[in-house]
Amino acid sequence: MSETSTTVTADHFNYLARRTTPEDEFLRRLKAAARGAGIPPIWISPEQGSFMQLLLKISGARQVIEVGTLAGYSSIWMARALPPDGHVRTIEVSDRHAGFAEQWISKSDVAERIRVYRGKGEKILPAFESDSADAAFIDANKDGYPFYLRESLRIVRRGGLIMADNAFGFGRILDPTDAGSEPMRVFNDLMAKERALQSIIVPLGDGLWCGMKL
Repeated sequence: MSETSTTVTADHFNYLARRTTPEDEFLRRLKAAARGAGIPPIWISPEQGSFMQLLLKISGARQVIEVGTLAGYSSIWMARALPPDGHVRTIEVSDRHAGFAEQWISKSDVAERIRVYRGKGEKILPAFESDSADAAFIDANKDGYPFYLRESLRIVRRGGLIMADNAFGFGRILDPTDAGSEPMRVFNDLMAKERALQSIIVPLGDGLWCGMKL
């Protein structure tokens, strides 16, 4: 037993990644097509996807909301963790990204479990009923994270999950001179102080916030 934590290096992470359920051929083809279509390659890592699936299965989640569809990669990971009658409601502001995601979701094994909502999260989330979801995943414009968190706290039931990507600010969170990561520094402080959640940053991908609504 040790009271100290092991600093996770790139070698440690590669060791972890090699022992985590990998993405399948369909998801690899989706990412290749997304790159070819000029969609930014900023989706979650396979390690995050596998971990999120585990959390959703353990919690018995059936209804999930997602802010930031991008190519539909994370939507498919999450939908695969749900029972046959489960659903992911995912929101995407870019029509081009939404169209790409819908095309690939329709080819997936979970096409009936995912619906893409086109528009801004600020407009779509308020229309969702309170306590109508078991989990939320936030992965969109960083300035909007505080609003998405407030709405997720309303929409997700007590005991449900709230997850948010990019806690490490694309690797620049500890650089005080990097103005681009300031929105995530603000959000990280907000999450750490949020009394309605018990949460922690999991060092997978670019840092994944995982919280349970109390």
